[in-house]
Amino acid sequence: QVQLVESGGGLVQPGGSLRLSCAASGRSFGSYAMAWFRQAPGKEREFVAAIHSSGDRLRYANSVNGRFTISSANARNTVFLQMNSLKPEDTAVYYCAAGATGSYYYTSVRRYDYWGQGTQVTVSS
Repeated sequence: QVQLVESGGGLVQPGGSLRLSCAASGRSFGSYAMAWFRQAPGKEREFVAAIHSSGDRLRYANSVNGRFTISSANARNTVFLQMNSLKPEDTAVYYCAAGATGSYYYTSVRRYDYWGQGTQVTVSS
């Protein structure tokens, strides 16, 4: 059974940092694209960042580029999202997702097959 489990969310002040983790199990994710999405209250789930199955290609949403960094370990069975210079508008539930290699080239939630349960990130003073 495929499982993606996120951790590391919490409450942080504006300008602060958090590191999210996603532990993937149930199969080898070495040939999968891995991504982070987020969903704020009343809004649609949106793309944040993705890492190619090769591990050497990364992409980011414009809103987080330069502040967030996606990385992976254990052949994509663990994925991280380092979030720096956090802003109140980053407040959302953050989801880890896995999809076929080609999913990396898309930002649509429909391109990803497996999802975690989400972890809450709140940026507030």
